[in-house]
Amino acid sequence: MPYVRVAEIAIDPAQGDRYRAALAEEIEASIDLEPGVLALQAVSDRDNPARIIVFEIYTDEAAYMTHLETPHFRKYKAVAQSIVTSLKLTETAPIALGMKTI
Repeated sequence: MPYVRVAEIAIDPAQGDRYRAALAEEIEASIDLEPGVLALQAVSDRDNPARIIVFEIYTDEAAYMTHLETPHFRKYKAVAQSIVTSLKLTETAPIALGMKTI
């Protein structure tokens, strides 16, 4: 069964562009380089762009743990630590996962 997490992130609005660039770079590298990363999707609240939600799907928990040790994730965390004002991680139980490629 896939390992699915949801990250709810609040960021410093003044550093939004810097954060979004770091997150996009990290997601691209994770998808390209890590076979255990099935999906990483990030969105922001339309009314509050400083509120970010990341939906993460890994093949299993071991793949998630491996992800945390990658150079690209560590680079992202180094940038994010001065921008993120709050972080809530939720482990989920998948019910139905589906996606079309756009």
